[in-house]
Amino acid sequence: MEVIVKKYDDLTLDELYDILRIRVQVFVVEQEVPYNDLDGKDNDAYHVFIREDNQIKAYLRILCEDESNGKVKIGRVLTTERGKGYGRLVMEKGIETARKAYNPKRINIHSQDYVIEFYEKLGFKQVSDVFIEEDRPHVSMDLELE
Repeated sequence: MEVIVKKYDDLTLDELYDILRIRVQVFVVEQEVPYNDLDGKDNDAYHVFIREDNQIKAYLRILCEDESNGKVKIGRVLTTERGKGYGRLVMEKGIETARKAYNPKRINIHSQDYVIEFYEKLGFKQVSDVFIEEDRPHVSMDLELE
């Protein structure tokens, strides 16, 4: 198993293709959410993914939305296999990467409502009521950092 962290310009074409393919597979096909995954933000993001047996097992991207106040967002979080620890591992690496790259005071994530508990175990706290994003119930969650 390999945990990889790369900026957009450092991704190989095969890595980018695999990332986009797995995001469409999980969010559009499996979850049946037709949305515009190619939102123009990937080229400003850090991409964190776990590769094992030449397949992506987990993925997320990190965006700094405001350099002046270090507002950081983690999104597009996915795993292809549940119960193997991939989700926790990719999130821990994502948090570590965000801290090193941006030194934020907090990290925000929009969590689908059925995985709130997963993020709470990582220290995130719900900071909003349920809202609909891409036809799914979500909540905004923050991880406060010192």
